[in-house]
Amino acid sequence: MHQFLTIKQESTAEITEKKSKFIAYIIPVESKKQAEEVISHIKKKYHDARHHCVAYRILEEETIIEKSSDDGEPSGTAGAPMMAILQKNELCNVVAIVIRYFGGILLGTGGLVRAYSEATVKAIEGAEKVAKILGIEMEVTMKYSEYETFKYYCQKNAICIENVTYGENILCRISLEETAKERLLTDFETKHINIENWKEFNKKYMEKSIIK
Repeated sequence: MHQFLTIKQESTAEITEKKSKFIAYIIPVESKKQAEEVISHIKKKYHDARHHCVAYRILEEETIIEKSSDDGEPSGTAGAPMMAILQKNELCNVVAIVIRYFGGILLGTGGLVRAYSEATVKAIEGAEKVAKILGIEMEVTMKYSEYETFKYYCQKNAICIENVTYGENILCRISLEETAKERLLTDFETKHINIENWKEFNKKYMEKSIIK
């Protein structure tokens, strides 16, 4: 997958339906293992709640892994509608969790679907969405006198400086899109930028743009 949408940071929302309280979380994760750890943490935090319903979509090895759970609610009334909302919003690398404190009044299947859906939607509305695009990690070295010029070059060409190491020369760990890499190498060869050397590492997903 070349590009996907996710969220920048955790978002929560809360609704009440016929005295039942629904607390929704939408949380960014990077792996199935991390998603399961987040779920376990939330279940412990709200250990006194009756239901902890879940849906997540994770990109691993170019495959989207999906999982949902009704956690004791009637089949199809919680996890499935929560998953449908993640799919509709084209969100990936996120886990949605909705905790329910039962208020003593039965909601029926339709009421449950609406409540779990509304809580999930509200949590997503409060989250800042971000596009992630498949890019490349590189290391480049340069003289100290060239660093400020290189920083400006990165800003102009959507190159992210992830880390800087100061030694005999400056070593920058950067992430950039494929087109920016091609431009960087061309500018290196033609001496439009004065870097000493470069090395390419693994591909990685990097933030492309913020979607309001």
